[in-house]
Amino acid sequence: MSSLRGRRVIVTGASSGIGAAVAQQLIDAGAEVTALDRNEPTVAVARYIPVDLADPASIDNAVAQLSGSYDALLNVAGVPGTLPGDVVFAVNFLGMRALTEAVVPLLPRGGAVVIVSSTAGNGWPARIAALTELMETTSFEEGAAWFASHPQEGNAYNFSKEAATVYTQGQGIALLERGIRINAVLPGPVETPILGDFEESMGKDLLDGVRSIVGRHATAQDIAGPVIFLASDESRWVNGHALAVDGGLTGGVLAGRLQLTPPN
Repeated sequence: MSSLRGRRVIVTGASSGIGAAVAQQLIDAGAEVTALDRNEPTVAVARYIPVDLADPASIDNAVAQLSGSYDALLNVAGVPGTLPGDVVFAVNFLGMRALTEAVVPLLPRGGAVVIVSSTAGNGWPARIAALTELMETTSFEEGAAWFASHPQEGNAYNFSKEAATVYTQGQGIALLERGIRINAVLPGPVETPILGDFEESMGKDLLDGVRSIVGRHATAQDIAGPVIFLASDESRWVNGHALAVDGGLTGGVLAGRLQLTPPN
């Protein structure tokens, strides 16, 4: 997209999968990409800064190495539900939130934040009371303590993505004063190196059933395009929105055309 040429963009998770596809498409569009990840990125970014999103000290150290202003923050990094629940929640929500709130002051008016959540978090309305309470925590440590004392039913991955989606929707209004937009992309199953982990944690039969309905799983490039769109000027009036990018699955469920057993 022409509006991204010359823009300075931070991408988390650029070492593989969706994050690598996002970084490459940004570079192809003429953007300058700074990658934040535990591992070296696989694409030719302008700068790489190591970060462990499960460690607030690592997040602080990474942010301290950022210089100047940035036009967008794209939170793509995430881990599957096969890891311990506290780690999943820390990376997918607490670390993402901490990084976002530390980077927002570096974004100018007209800047954008995009969060890669998941359709696995579509069950958030049923847990909105708990999620609202979680959103009232104000630090990584306070959020971790809340999670430890409020065990949730089901997979920690689902809850982490419910939290990411609700956070995005609420911050759409909260960031208006700064002139910054925030949106989320919610993929369904994606052909990435960790697809096997999702089959293990969510059930291979369920994911195979999703694939049979929509014809295939998404590719990383399928998801990267909408992420970049939401970071661009072309989406300037989209804010606080959770965009399902799943081949039509969510629409079918909401319209009553499909019934899926939610992953546990």
